[in-house]
Amino acid sequence: MSAAKAAATHIDWTKLSTSLGLKTETVAALTAFRKRNEEARRILTDLKEQKTTVDFAHYRKVLKNQAVVDELEKAFGSFKPTSYDVKAQIKSIEAVEAKALERAKSTATKVESELADLQATLKNIETSRPIEELTVDDVLKSRPEIAEKVDALLAKGKWDTKGYNDKFGYVTLF
Repeated sequence: MSAAKAAATHIDWTKLSTSLGLKTETVAALTAFRKRNEEARRILTDLKEQKTTVDFAHYRKVLKNQAVVDELEKAFGSFKPTSYDVKAQIKSIEAVEAKALERAKSTATKVESELADLQATLKNIETSRPIEELTVDDVLKSRPEIAEKVDALLAKGKWDTKGYNDKFGYVTLF
């Protein structure tokens, strides 16, 4: 349990919410959890710092009615805090924890997959030929859908590419 407490105190919440590419609802849930956790820690620290002993001798000196002080001392001495069965709350916390862990694993898997794809893309970019050396045949081989689209347009008798003249200007050769 102490390892979990130590890990919880060393979490970089800013890095956690920004660098992992988490969904907004997950970030909001983490932020809400962090606020509740910090508030609970603050309250616990405040309560631990409070004085917990009662000086009945002082009250006997100050108050004239000694019976009240005796009755309060007797009640204080016989007081036993009520214990609650928190198994249901612990189960719900464990369920939320399991769901969060599952989401974290899923996010980690997605991030690793995206990272692998990006590494492959980067390697492909670094090893590819310069665009000046590419031929039309190379482009058509790598993207056969372009050839299919061109063939379909030619079959329909369309010789112009939509938006070409708008982007590059109308050029005619005489």
